[in-house]
Amino acid sequence: MPNFRPAFLSAVAFMVLCALSVGDSLAQVKSARLPTDEMIAPGASEVIPLWPGLPPGAASATLDLSVAQIINARPNQDPAINTIARPVISVYRAVKPDGSAVLLIPGGGYAHIAGGPGVARWFAARGTTVFVLLYRLPQDGWAAGPDTALQDAQRAMRLIRAGAAQWQLDPARIGVMGASAGGHLAGQLITRFDATTYTPVDASDALSARPDFACLNYAVVTMQGELAHGGSRKRLLGANPTALQLAQYSNELIVRADMPPTFLIHAADDASVPVDNTLMLFGAIRRVKVDAAMHIFEKGGHGFGLGSRLGPSVQAWPDLFVKWGASHKMFLEPL
Repeated sequence: MPNFRPAFLSAVAFMVLCALSVGDSLAQVKSARLPTDEMIAPGASEVIPLWPGLPPGAASATLDLSVAQIINARPNQDPAINTIARPVISVYRAVKPDGSAVLLIPGGGYAHIAGGPGVARWFAARGTTVFVLLYRLPQDGWAAGPDTALQDAQRAMRLIRAGAAQWQLDPARIGVMGASAGGHLAGQLITRFDATTYTPVDASDALSARPDFACLNYAVVTMQGELAHGGSRKRLLGANPTALQLAQYSNELIVRADMPPTFLIHAADDASVPVDNTLMLFGAIRRVKVDAAMHIFEKGGHGFGLGSRLGPSVQAWPDLFVKWGASHKMFLEPL
């Protein structure tokens, strides 16, 4: 069982300092942006690197492998992060663990990663241990291209299962939740969990990357036509994707009968990712006879998170998800 306790700050600080030459001034060292665990993951109990050493495909990466940059870290708001060279999972331990766990994949249009800690704290308070994924972005030149983020998602699921005893988890009750472009990545994980995207690096990689249940929130689903989110498509597949690529990364086209039960939410007035994305995915999942539930809210826009400012209707989604998960024996029955 690997030791999952390394501190991310010390690792990043060491890498940045090593990247500076001996002749660099103290002023240059002080100006380097060194994100702390608390900046990356407010309230997390630990931050765990996904890969020992450099991630797969680092030789071709075009970003500085020594720096993770926070582009927005305002007080009382979840951070927005890009320039992700060292992907991690941030652990939000349940106050009273019920054995369930969720890998939470934030969105950001594959341009950056934003959100996660607020939702993680909500679920941790009710008994679910949450692992927020800070994943690499496909446009940064990694060798796997559009499968770069999927490498990180698969690896994260395997590490969570490997550490189930340590975190008091039931390894058969580990789900995934993704929002917006993170919902697209979660959709890739529940349909391509067994795809060979990287060479195994340790014993954890012998474990299954299949989530036991899923929740996709206002997710990017299709890469085809006018319903696609253009920014996510361009950053994932480039400016001129082939017809084959568009099909391979359109999640409604790659559903399968052994994917996990899935819970879908969206707002009808979403002006960024058309609600039709969720509607078509729900229909596709039903056609392969996998259990699925869908809630479409009249209003909420895009990225409504916990919905605290949008009224009681859209604000109800976490409770609806928990009740649905309990019906599938993934969560304990709500009190």
